[in-house]
Amino acid sequence: METTKSIGSPVLQYLAAASGNLAIVSDGMHYGWPSPTLGQILNNSNSTLCITNEEGALMAVMPLLGAVLGALTAANIVDYFGRKRTIIATALPFFLTWIMIAFAKTARVLYIARFFAGIADGVTFTVVPMYIGEISDAKVRGLLGSSCSVTWIAGFLLINIIGSYLSISTTALVSSIVPVIALLTFIWMPESPYYLIMRNRMQEAKESLRKFRKVHDVDDEIERIENSIQTESKSKGNFLDLFLVKSNRKALIIVAGLRGFQQFSGTTAITFYAQTIFKEAGDDISHHHASMIYFSIQLLITIISSFIVDRTGRKPLLMISMTGSAFALFIEGTYFYIERQTNIDTSSFSFLPVVALMGFVIIFSIGMQSIPILMLGELFPTSVKAYALCFADVYYSLVATIASVFLQWSKDTYGMHVPFYGFTIFSLIGLIFIIFCVPETKGKSLEEIQQYLRGQRHDHSKCNKEECVKV
Repeated sequence: METTKSIGSPVLQYLAAASGNLAIVSDGMHYGWPSPTLGQILNNSNSTLCITNEEGALMAVMPLLGAVLGALTAANIVDYFGRKRTIIATALPFFLTWIMIAFAKTARVLYIARFFAGIADGVTFTVVPMYIGEISDAKVRGLLGSSCSVTWIAGFLLINIIGSYLSISTTALVSSIVPVIALLTFIWMPESPYYLIMRNRMQEAKESLRKFRKVHDVDDEIERIENSIQTESKSKGNFLDLFLVKSNRKALIIVAGLRGFQQFSGTTAITFYAQTIFKEAGDDISHHHASMIYFSIQLLITIISSFIVDRTGRKPLLMISMTGSAFALFIEGTYFYIERQTNIDTSSFSFLPVVALMGFVIIFSIGMQSIPILMLGELFPTSVKAYALCFADVYYSLVATIASVFLQWSKDTYGMHVPFYGFTIFSLIGLIFIIFCVPETKGKSLEEIQQYLRGQRHDHSKCNKEECVKV
């Protein structure tokens, strides 16, 4: 069922999403920075710094800790300052932290820089998905919402390429250009019409929607958004509504499950230690080149997923993704177990861990890489969306930190096979969760999704069977 009028042109929606996502590119570069850099610092290679494995592990997860504070900050300012100004504000800390890294002489400076980068990350991943979800027409929201994951991975790939060939200082200086470009492009984009209506700036909301939809008559959509916001505002939109309102609670469980199983399948932990894992795999291919191939494939498949998600739906891609991921992770763990724990000669199969890891990134990127972030912008009403995305980002930081520490600790204590077997088990549990708990949001407006979560049925004569299934 489609309640909105056909869009005249989604071009400005694409441009606004692309510009806003430059903040996420910079964020991905900060997160991916340890992959090409940690080896240099630990080995004191091409670096004036030298730190221990424990210090390196702490440095890797510092952005996750800062993200908690950033998400809490964003939740309290985004409905006051607006989506646009909040996104613009992230350019400054992203820029300054790269400058700090470029001239760092001690590990403590790196800790501080990466912690502040994490604060900017918490703001970015709270506000950018919110902004994109609110400006996007239902027909293209899957594509644009998935772009957050695409650009995040692009940041990982970019920093792995730059960091593999340049010094730590030069890499940081080059990377500082990205937030500057983000600032100079996003400043021209319109504010979210949802936010403008929340602030009773109706004329500005109409102008914003006209620009995004490329049609003059937007009265019906404005009225629909206004009615939705007025209905939601009756609950006052406080943090406890996430848990006390049944539909919000249901959405929170879905998001927590998806983001939790996304991280405990190992994706962020593997990206932190990509080059280390490839180095331990010991194949003939350079671990620098292997990691670049890894992130290139991840980027390509996530782009493909973004283009097909509005046709195939969210749930089928999630199920395929988790099934294949479990299989690939099991093969990876089994190889490392046989190689390190038995006397079996694995020299004829030295290619297997690289192939299995590539297989993992392909199948994982089909669904689990981008769709959980996409659904963050879909499942929550405007009245609690800031709190919901804040909670989701804090939760993500927690589970990603645990998964990363688990990989490092279990690898050092028991061997590389243990974390991969653990990730396999969580992937299988995640598949069961998706089958029984995750709804399909394909083709639904944000208002229809709220009806869906509240258990309200649509008129079956006006929509197709797939869209009318009750949660």
